[in-house]
Amino acid sequence: MPLWKCSVCNYIYEGTEPPANCPKCGAPRERFTRLSEEEERLVLRSRYTNALHMEIYTALQRLVELAEKGIQDNLDPPCVKIFSEVKEFSLTTMQKIKAELETHMKKGKWG
Repeated sequence: MPLWKCSVCNYIYEGTEPPANCPKCGAPRERFTRLSEEEERLVLRSRYTNALHMEIYTALQRLVELAEKGIQDNLDPPCVKIFSEVKEFSLTTMQKIKAELETHMKKGKWG
């Protein structure tokens, strides 16, 4: 199915022709342009990769929660050290994912 991009707000629409009005900003149909095959391919690949990033992000959030419980449990210093390392790794990786997704958006790799 062809992809159309609103030139006002960058909303990506899937359909045989653009909508009468942009669902996001209300711009008229004339403000939509059809994406090239290469642009469509990039959007579809980016959707997949971005979804993977979000799945990993969600898993990392759960790791942070578990690590915090382990830190609070405070069984012994080696355990607390492991839980603290897991928490730090997870938080750092979550920030990296957010930065990468922002880069995708700025490069138009979002749809």
